[in-house]
Amino acid sequence: MKRAVLAGLLIATLTACGTTVAGAPTWPGATLDKVALTEADFPPGVLYDRVVESPDQPDGAGGPAAMLSKPPGCTDGLTKAISASAERGPGSAVKYSALYDGARIVMTVLSWHLDLAKLDAVATRCAQFEAFFDTQTPGIPMTTTKLPADDGALVFEQTMKLGSAQRSVYMVFQNVDSMAVFGIASPVPNPSINVKASLPQTFLDIATRQADRIRAL
Repeated sequence: MKRAVLAGLLIATLTACGTTVAGAPTWPGATLDKVALTEADFPPGVLYDRVVESPDQPDGAGGPAAMLSKPPGCTDGLTKAISASAERGPGSAVKYSALYDGARIVMTVLSWHLDLAKLDAVATRCAQFEAFFDTQTPGIPMTTTKLPADDGALVFEQTMKLGSAQRSVYMVFQNVDSMAVFGIASPVPNPSINVKASLPQTFLDIATRQADRIRAL
């Protein structure tokens, strides 16, 4: 049980980059609404939801604080790389989630470009690192692995090892025309949902469909 709680906290920390940035409006949200995948784009039974966040909240509000790491900055490095180039405010991003038996997938469509070079550099620097809940506890081994991808996308698998158990999350970052997409997928069993997901394939299929929808605008 303790391992499951630690795993949940760590995954929440590492996936904080799913938070929409706040600030002054810079983009008409109607365009993003046109390109974001909707419930109709998913198989019947998938639990789809549009995620609405308060634009006056700072990045990561309400979530866990970033964990310590060795080397430093690896648990929140991708989040900071996204925030550094962000256009902020209502209408700058649209976010939705899709729940399968086997995966929780969160996709965000942005009205601006991601700094893919900086994201790639963070992932390279943090190919192997340790995460710490505090200075008194042993480090949790982590790896960040770059996966093959097409169309200029960056896809990473980030894996933590707790004892003999391993758990991975998957991330995709891609600039598409004048917009960008980033997404996060984590393994979440849910037998009450009658549609199963296979990671990372289901996640990558959704990312591809989202990019194609933007290109078709």
